[in-house]
Amino acid sequence: MIEKHRKFSVAPMIDWTDRHCRYLHRQLTRQALLFTEMITTGAVVHGDAHRHLRLNAEEGPVALQLGGSDPAELAQAVRIAQDYAYAEINLNVGCPSDRVQSGRFGACLMAEPDLVADCVRAMRDATDRPVTVKCRIGIDDQDTEESLDRFADAVVAAGVDALYVHARKAWLKGLSPKENRTIPPLDYDRVHRLRARLSPLPVIINGGLETLEAAEAEMAHMDGVMLGRAAYHTPMLLAEVDRRFFGATTEPVTLQAVMQAMADYADREAATEGTRINNIARHMLGLANGLPGARQFRQILSVDACKPGADSSVMHRALEAVSRPRLAEAS
Repeated sequence: MIEKHRKFSVAPMIDWTDRHCRYLHRQLTRQALLFTEMITTGAVVHGDAHRHLRLNAEEGPVALQLGGSDPAELAQAVRIAQDYAYAEINLNVGCPSDRVQSGRFGACLMAEPDLVADCVRAMRDATDRPVTVKCRIGIDDQDTEESLDRFADAVVAAGVDALYVHARKAWLKGLSPKENRTIPPLDYDRVHRLRARLSPLPVIINGGLETLEAAEAEMAHMDGVMLGRAAYHTPMLLAEVDRRFFGATTEPVTLQAVMQAMADYADREAATEGTRINNIARHMLGLANGLPGARQFRQILSVDACKPGADSSVMHRALEAVSRPRLAEAS
């Protein structure tokens, strides 16, 4: 079942793909695989595990992404996560931030394929759910032909269930995490060759895909596609995913329906968890992109939602900001 959902996934993004964001994305696509933010093993094993691992039943299927490099601690984190309904467990071997490097996990682990293989084995021994890896095509001065094959062979031998590959190198010396998302050149062909070599192991491509048309073109070469920033900043594109990637015949959800669902969700969260409306609304800013009134829509959700006493009425007012111009045009 999870193999089907991997045809289209929304990338794990730190500070972005929290449970509120995932709830929003699930209103737009019922089939795509969603990811948590990267959660460190230390946060799970030594911190408030429930705060980091909790998810709504309506979010599924969701992949849990862990960051770590100690096989025993990764296994312990996976065992703790067994109490939550994650569809798969993913190991981050792609994040290039200095903080991640100092913790000896993320993209720097591409230089240690044997250690990553040990991590995968330990994680597999701790769960009956699929264990996957998200990586880059290489780091710094690595030869992406030789080093990526060596890395992939190591994790395949360890029993990895799928690979998600960001089609860029990560330059750990000289580029910021933000620059690493855009400056290293994309090399889709290298990922295509890897997928052909590893088949039938599922290989999913990530990096630089900004439209559903570009993502569909990659399906001729890959087992799945992963979008990150494009899906986050223009979330309504996800409303077309089920039809275009999964053969759904139902009509895509409307903006009005999404806003009502999120307002209802905000009411429940406020009543049961004391969640502030801005913690939910911040993920919704791009919903009206391209529509008349979109600027006011964003302003209401970003400014008014932060005011004392703000509630779900903010979302209804934001919707009115784009509905009024459209009604005027129709008349």
